[in-house]
Amino acid sequence: MYFCSCITLLPRMVLLLALCLLVAPLVHAYKPPLSVYKPPRWQYTATSQNNEDLVSRCKLQWRNATLDHFTWAQPSDGPSWFMQRIFICDEYWRPAPNGARGPIFLYLGNEADVTLYLNHTGLMWENAPDFGALLVFAEHRYYGQSKPWGVDVRKHMAYLTAEQALADYAELITELHDSFPGAEHSPVIGFGGSYGGMLAAWMRLKYPHLLDGAIAASAPIWNFYGEEPAFNEYAFAQGVTYDASEEAGAAPGCTETVRRGWQVLVDMGSDAGGRADISTAMKLCPDNQLKSKEDVVKLRDYLASAWDYLAMGNFPYPSSYMTNGAGDLPAYPVRVACDIIMEQDVWDGVKLMTGLADAAGVLYNFSGQVECLAPGTGPSPESDEDANFWDYQWCTEMVMPASRDGVTDMFWKETFNLTAAVENCRNTWGVEPRSTVWATTQWGGRDIAAGSNIVFSSGLLDPWHGGGVMEDVSKSLIALVIPEGAHHLDLMFSHPLDPTSVIDARTTELKHIKKWIKHASKRVPQQLERLMWWEAQQQHQQHQPQQKWHQQKERLGLGLWDAWLTG
Repeated sequence: MYFCSCITLLPRMVLLLALCLLVAPLVHAYKPPLSVYKPPRWQYTATSQNNEDLVSRCKLQWRNATLDHFTWAQPSDGPSWFMQRIFICDEYWRPAPNGARGPIFLYLGNEADVTLYLNHTGLMWENAPDFGALLVFAEHRYYGQSKPWGVDVRKHMAYLTAEQALADYAELITELHDSFPGAEHSPVIGFGGSYGGMLAAWMRLKYPHLLDGAIAASAPIWNFYGEEPAFNEYAFAQGVTYDASEEAGAAPGCTETVRRGWQVLVDMGSDAGGRADISTAMKLCPDNQLKSKEDVVKLRDYLASAWDYLAMGNFPYPSSYMTNGAGDLPAYPVRVACDIIMEQDVWDGVKLMTGLADAAGVLYNFSGQVECLAPGTGPSPESDEDANFWDYQWCTEMVMPASRDGVTDMFWKETFNLTAAVENCRNTWGVEPRSTVWATTQWGGRDIAAGSNIVFSSGLLDPWHGGGVMEDVSKSLIALVIPEGAHHLDLMFSHPLDPTSVIDARTTELKHIKKWIKHASKRVPQQLERLMWWEAQQQHQQHQPQQKWHQQKERLGLGLWDAWLTG
């Protein structure tokens, strides 16, 4: 019931609209969030881990990107190009003695400001020195600061498609090869998580001559209508429930208590007295007091949405990723939420309502600065635009059905209502899906065996894994299942609390990246010579004292290249 319940506050990838309160009648369609929660700007904390030093280590560039790659007609009311934001991070990228440069690691930006991915994709940053790689972070059209038509962008949404975005990246790769001497044949490896992981996989399938391999993390490419066998549309809710189970490390009885809580909420909210008790127990803000049964339903959706986000961000250490850098969620936040609700030690009444609210507060009050709960208030204006734009993509080409049954999950029965979803798309954007099976038609669905050089990683703590690739498709389309992994944990920076399964996954990913680079280099004598020189240097470094090697790596690789180039 996220459609038309702006209470979800999602700033960017929550498939839900900030404008929906203007639309009548009220209709529902459950749409799980695809990525992070973006809180109001005022809630950002002083301890937020924004990693601004990483942005400062890169060069900001703007490129004239083609607005429409698939027609020769010129727009009648604007330019045929837009400014796309790119970050180039070249501190590890130096030419070999023969002039050839190392590989290019490209992050294919998804539905948010690209600096979010620049600041958190440790798999690229930590391994660039060992590969001598250039890091490139490209922003997805219409998101962040890469908006055609500027302030009038909402009047021109037709050019927002995954196909257009991939064509942007294809042009960018060609420009990178042409712009840097010695990089004409540099292998390119793509990285992406969530929708970005989907883009990385699709990029390799559609442009294999430009992208030599792809790491597609938490990429639910099989989350669409038309899959054979059919996609399990209950998988997301079941995945959230797993995170709250004793098997996943949460407090015993948590899932049963949460499931019971929704029914108690609805029952108490059926009359004015009960709604007043709920408002008091949950500390709802004065402007958010419950006045109707519809308000109770919106509140229920809002509280349930918190569990969706907490499950995606169920990392083994405190992290600011799921709050978009606004502040840290605790380690294993679902366990924390379960501990909170189970502390109430009661299954009925006011205490259970307090427990539901406090558990959701692990997300909504991560800063500890929220004095009252305000379902229905949206994020800051600059942050909810990206959420709305993702909803446009959902309405046109990314129809991802999701249902709940209240039996195999800890929620309530709610079958996905495609009719309601399409109606909302018409009312909000004036569009509807071209076809419910368009994504499968365009990208191949499960029939991708003709592709190659893609590693799909899925964490069992990430509720999106149900739509991901969980088994090897072929010898070069690899599936990595990470039992203790939440939403693309393998792309994050290494941490002392990383479980063995994610460490092993990264090792496997790096093995394949090395193989892809080696295979691509063999096609070009100059690149092959560079690779042989590079491997000799790496072997030489391995013979140096371990402490000295670590000291060199801590210096970010600076000086390593100079030492190699000067002999």
